[in-house]
Amino acid sequence: MIRSSILFPALIALCTLSSFTSSTAELQRFPHAVKADGSLSLLVLGDWGRRGAYNQSQVANQMGIVGEKLDIDFVISTGDNFYDNGLTGIYDPQFEDSFSKIYTAPSLQKPWYSVLGNHDYRGCVEAQLSPVLTELDSKWLCLRSFIVDAEIVEFFFVDTTPFVDKYFTHPEESVYDWSGILPRNDYLSNLLKDVDSALKDSTAKWKIVVGHHTIRTAGYHGETKELVTQLLPILLENNVDLYINGHDHCLEHISSPDSPLQFLTSGGGSKAWRGEVSPYSPSEMKLYYDGQGFMSVQITQTELDIAFYDVFGNVLHKWGTSKQHYSFM
Repeated sequence: MIRSSILFPALIALCTLSSFTSSTAELQRFPHAVKADGSLSLLVLGDWGRRGAYNQSQVANQMGIVGEKLDIDFVISTGDNFYDNGLTGIYDPQFEDSFSKIYTAPSLQKPWYSVLGNHDYRGCVEAQLSPVLTELDSKWLCLRSFIVDAEIVEFFFVDTTPFVDKYFTHPEESVYDWSGILPRNDYLSNLLKDVDSALKDSTAKWKIVVGHHTIRTAGYHGETKELVTQLLPILLENNVDLYINGHDHCLEHISSPDSPLQFLTSGGGSKAWRGEVSPYSPSEMKLYYDGQGFMSVQITQTELDIAFYDVFGNVLHKWGTSKQHYSFM
């Protein structure tokens, strides 16, 4: 791994200095062009960084195969990027051991747009956000909250970990890096306002929100009540098409009984098979798979299609929807 003797002294105290970061949460925007035919293809992976263990390498291999077949434009990570306690700093070898050395397929050498999970907050958060990691591996991009603008679709990445009360009130043996978050109420208030404003301003045909924590799930962690009460109303009010998350180590698709919003969990990047599933309405539960795998999304101006794949590359579930295309003369 290449190290910069110039950058290192300035960044060695990165996590402690970041406590002075502003708690505002303005959403940075990253443009990403669609293909020449107007389409976009991507993969979604979550809960993965274990130095190749727990079938992480096998999932990565199948991602490379599917990524080539679909000619993907980028990858989304739904968080918990590095287990068990995030990164210790910008030169933590786990970045290379769990990311650069694992996702080596040519088709995966595209931008990885990543959010933070709760395990990432147990390490040095600023390390994962640092541009130094992008210098070490050009496909890496991680921010707390941001927007990817792909013309026909906008992806709104939301930092969900600070919403969860128990991480503050009952952290147990875990130590969380809340630098840049406090005062918490201000941070969350600003973030919710920014997400709501960005969604309202969006003219994209499709709106997709990405976060680490669940809103609807039959998995082990259950629904994140703070997101159900604070974020979900904003998604419904602004006609969001998909909410994509990780956190539960499974693959899952739940539909809404009273709106077009679909809840998709892609958290099978490595350790899975927990074996705990809660009862859920069969009319809403379209897929629950307790093992490893990942998800694909293909989008055009009028069509959106998702598919879930297991560790062997088998398609577990497909779903699609369409919107009418209006052309104005």
